[in-house]
Amino acid sequence: MTLADVSPDLSRSTETRLYERPLGHEISHRNSDNAGVPYFSPDVISNDHFSIFDEYATNPRFQELQTELRSLLFTEARSACATRDQTPEPQGDSSKPFQRHALIAEHLLKNEGPILPAKKVHYLKIWIRECAPWLDMFDQARNFGLRVPVLAQTSPAVLYALLALSARQVERQGGKEMASRDSLELYSEAISFLTPSLNANQPDVLVTACILCVLEMMSVSPRDWRRHLQGCAALLEASGVNGFSGGLLQAVFWCYARMDLCAAIIADGAEGTVLPIKRWVLLDAILPTTQNDSEEQNVISRTFLELGQTSPDMHANYAVYLCAKVCNVVAQRVQFLELGVANGCTNEAFEQAWNGLWTELQQWLERRPPEMLPVKTVACSPENNQFPSALFAHWSAISGNQLYHTACILMLETKPDQADLSEMQTIQSPLWHARQVVGISLANPHQGCLNNAIQPLYIAGKLFSHYEEHKLVCDILHRIEAKSGWGSRWRIKDLEIAWGYPRGTFGQHQR
Repeated sequence: MTLADVSPDLSRSTETRLYERPLGHEISHRNSDNAGVPYFSPDVISNDHFSIFDEYATNPRFQELQTELRSLLFTEARSACATRDQTPEPQGDSSKPFQRHALIAEHLLKNEGPILPAKKVHYLKIWIRECAPWLDMFDQARNFGLRVPVLAQTSPAVLYALLALSARQVERQGGKEMASRDSLELYSEAISFLTPSLNANQPDVLVTACILCVLEMMSVSPRDWRRHLQGCAALLEASGVNGFSGGLLQAVFWCYARMDLCAAIIADGAEGTVLPIKRWVLLDAILPTTQNDSEEQNVISRTFLELGQTSPDMHANYAVYLCAKVCNVVAQRVQFLELGVANGCTNEAFEQAWNGLWTELQQWLERRPPEMLPVKTVACSPENNQFPSALFAHWSAISGNQLYHTACILMLETKPDQADLSEMQTIQSPLWHARQVVGISLANPHQGCLNNAIQPLYIAGKLFSHYEEHKLVCDILHRIEAKSGWGSRWRIKDLEIAWGYPRGTFGQHQR
């Protein structure tokens, strides 16, 4: 048996499949440096994690609306499974431009409801100025900034979804004293307009679902992320949208994929990605059904590398994909060893998968297009807090390189005894990669990369042993939440535990 993540039979309930992975199991990492230390998967993370978020997640109305949305997405995913053709790109009606503009104006200027027109326009400005840029970090075509507002001209669901996320961004940046009112009203409006026209083959449905998923990720405890990802994952799987779909829908997929990767990292080996990795990159048109897993992966790797030469963002997406594969392989190994899951992840199979992934990661590094390379590097020195600096001009290069180093840390921490390591000594040190992760965040303060850095900083931060290093990592995490609104301070508490400090040593509730 191989380690291929075979997609389940589509005739079965998508919702059921997404619940079949084991949750809540106590796992002892016997093969790590923390031998015998129990680990609990995210569904049993302490409720203390709620204390760092505002009241949004516990608001009964939000919970009711989220349940309604989740049910809608699963229902549509099941009905769409039998007709999963290529989802069409959004097509505007060029003969009626004034009608389209009139529709968005009508909803923006409507005096009905608690959201005043002036506030709606304000949130639209927030979308263009703040939200869209960080959603477009891996997309130089700027689909969220340029195409989504155009799509919103004919789709009230998309319009209210982007307004809701913008309002949520403002509320999160304002702290607990900001009442979570506007975003809830806009979230409700988005769902109400989505309901009568729900169809997985309509781009506006996928765009709306993705944007609302981002809103939920920004609002709830990390232990609930997987639940909030499942509806969107089911819709993507049913519609066949994936990392090679092209255009706006490809951008939507990779936006989802980055959230799925974060959830897998948070699971810390207990679980892999919500959406099966086989569904991340579909190449049915060029992959004969007789090909084995190794040949198939070679074709996928070549496709990523070729696309990356003309579109550097695809090389960064390749890093997301590889890091997700690492999380899945580690999860399969943990489940095989600790839970007795018969997934075929024997010593031999794991070693083979590990060697193949390590080779892919180093190939990713060696084949980086010019845009993915740093424009300036500075070695460790007292002037830069003993961390190296690598300044990148291309947006996606910042997080792409950071995820490469994160994947290498996860790989080296689970390295089998007979692993084939033929590269230079420096890249075989998890601590070396950890310093690169922190150095990239220090040298590249672009706001769009802040939320993508939270999990890499946690993975890297655990490896440091000096108080000043600990303080520096925590300072970065504090700044991320203050600037972006994304919850990052909860990871400070986790790092304090890993480092052996009393809770609150690094002021996780400071602004």
